[in-house]
Amino acid sequence: MQKIIFDNLLMLAPLAGWSDLPFRSMIKKFCVDITVSEMISSYALNYNSKKTLKMIQKSPIETPFSVQIAGNKEEVIKKSVEILNEEDGIDIIDLNCGCPAPKVSSHGNGSGLLKDLNLLVKLVNTIKLNSKKPYTSIKVRLGFDKKIPIELANALNDSGADFVVVHGRTKVDSYKKEKIDYNSIALIKHNIKIPLIANGDIDSFSKAQEVLKITNANGLMIGRAALREPWIFYQLKNKEHLPPNLVKRDIVLEHFDNMVSFYGDRGCIMFRKNLHNYARGMKDSSEYRNIVNSITSPKIMRESIINFFDKIS
Repeated sequence: MQKIIFDNLLMLAPLAGWSDLPFRSMIKKFCVDITVSEMISSYALNYNSKKTLKMIQKSPIETPFSVQIAGNKEEVIKKSVEILNEEDGIDIIDLNCGCPAPKVSSHGNGSGLLKDLNLLVKLVNTIKLNSKKPYTSIKVRLGFDKKIPIELANALNDSGADFVVVHGRTKVDSYKKEKIDYNSIALIKHNIKIPLIANGDIDSFSKAQEVLKITNANGLMIGRAALREPWIFYQLKNKEHLPPNLVKRDIVLEHFDNMVSFYGDRGCIMFRKNLHNYARGMKDSSEYRNIVNSITSPKIMRESIINFFDKIS
């Protein structure tokens, strides 16, 4: 892969249950620079779980591609890196130090690592020393139950990471809108020696510009907004212009076809939640959600997508 240019870089966030290969391969066409796998348990990777190995598969157009792992045991992380070293097409190994989910953080993984910065540094160093991939990165929040931007900056400088993604809330803040703090991201940026990507509540061109101005970040990571409007990356790259000949129906159909191709007929049922997002705010969307919740046939689901989204195409 070519060297990553950290200048207004755009990343798709790792979203558990959402950012799988079918979604990433569709959204890659909208100018996102780096796609990231769903969060992978280092323990599951060590046990060669078939489900986990499927999660690190990538589309041929996903370059650069990052695999995010979670864990808190040095030897388990090391073994995970050795396994990923044997997989082609991975350009970045990322350590999750930000997931706020209780089932993750309560066991000392994800944002739980923010309570032990010495361990966090040791784990990132372990990845960096053992990885054969070009880049090592880390994703963090501002702290666990309080903001610790200066302490985090010092840890990041010691970690050996090539770049960092910072979400502008603590673990206990969860996803509360009023808790987002871009000024603390700016403080971290001012005190670190590596590129920083800002993350959190970036859902429009104007918000993206605001966040870049406040934080002086090298780029942005976007997650939930991309589930509703995957073309947001194109808008950010092209100063809020929509892609030419944008037809929402065609985007939804491509994503659906990718799901069925990757998962088989089960992809039809899995796609229901995606249709809920795509239909949100449209006329008769509630009625349509009720309809798709009972569809199990890919053929019937595809016909329903055409009939419903043709109304706005």
